[in-house]
Amino acid sequence: MEWSTAVWTGGVAVAAAVYWFVWVMGAAEVKGKSAVDLKMGSISDDKVKDKYTQYWSFFRRPKETATNASSAEKVPAFVDTFYNLVTDIYEWGWGQSFHFSPSVPGRSHREATRLHEERVADLITARPGHRILDVGCGVGGPMRAIAAHSGSQVVGITINEYQVARARAHNKKAGLDSKCEVVCGNFLKMPFENASFDGAYSIEATCHAPHLEDVYAEVFRVLKPGALYVSYEWVTTPLYQAENPEHVETIQGIERGDALPGLRAEDDIASIAKSVGFEVVQEKDLALPPAGPWWTRLKMGRIAYWRNHLLVCVLTALRIAPKGVVEVHEMLYETARHLTNGGETGIFTPMHMILCRKPVKASEEEN
Repeated sequence: MEWSTAVWTGGVAVAAAVYWFVWVMGAAEVKGKSAVDLKMGSISDDKVKDKYTQYWSFFRRPKETATNASSAEKVPAFVDTFYNLVTDIYEWGWGQSFHFSPSVPGRSHREATRLHEERVADLITARPGHRILDVGCGVGGPMRAIAAHSGSQVVGITINEYQVARARAHNKKAGLDSKCEVVCGNFLKMPFENASFDGAYSIEATCHAPHLEDVYAEVFRVLKPGALYVSYEWVTTPLYQAENPEHVETIQGIERGDALPGLRAEDDIASIAKSVGFEVVQEKDLALPPAGPWWTRLKMGRIAYWRNHLLVCVLTALRIAPKGVVEVHEMLYETARHLTNGGETGIFTPMHMILCRKPVKASEEEN
């Protein structure tokens, strides 16, 4: 082979590899993000690293954040910062549903996720004519699945403006913008009238609240009498031992890397729901057998991690992605390690399901 031909062939191969590696690799699904579209939400490129540093410093001691009143007031703003930092990375590698689901034999992750979301609609008996609330909707993956499955009108609330824009764009692309509405707001103080929803759900979202009773009280307020609410909660299980340093490291790693002001214990959830007036209909850890492991998606091999890490570094060097993306990617990888360990040891579950009902007589004092 002539030298010029070899050089030309090598150049084409390199160009093809770069095209695949940078422009193609990483689109989680047809309508998801690609690697070159990584942004940091509404944070300007020159502020990303500073915002990441502020976030990491704030959540360095999660339990103190939950118990300190002045820190607790700052949690919503830092949760907003967190989702500015991670939303595009989540969409790139995860898709439009920012939550876990039990693995299902013979089903893809995407199919298992859809089944997990449709279970929510069935639990709260959502149907055509119902107005359903999604508490912490993210970019709306569950919202669209539930609206399509149940025929209900679904209203989602998220504190992050960038996610609102992403969710609305996805709703339109899916042809579900007439069924799905997205509102920017804090689920600790929602902009909805009393008794204005026929049902509600939260999927791995209320873990961001410093005090769970504050979210549950708001959900209780906006539900109609007799309406159902289901939540998938992140909690420590009875296997967690506070005196075990490895257990503590795992749980704190999950808290720091996911903007959580302290995880709650599984045994506390029902009493919190009852304290705001709910009747507890059912409570179950959906991660327990016969459910398949939920953490399988996180067990990324070293080759896959370094491939993604190299891509992020290249994009940052080329200024396609802003400075700070590398640090955020490293944080999420480390958090995935803690989550995996939490699942394998059984000390943590992200899908403790609690189904509640607002009593029919509950609204008599409200009206």
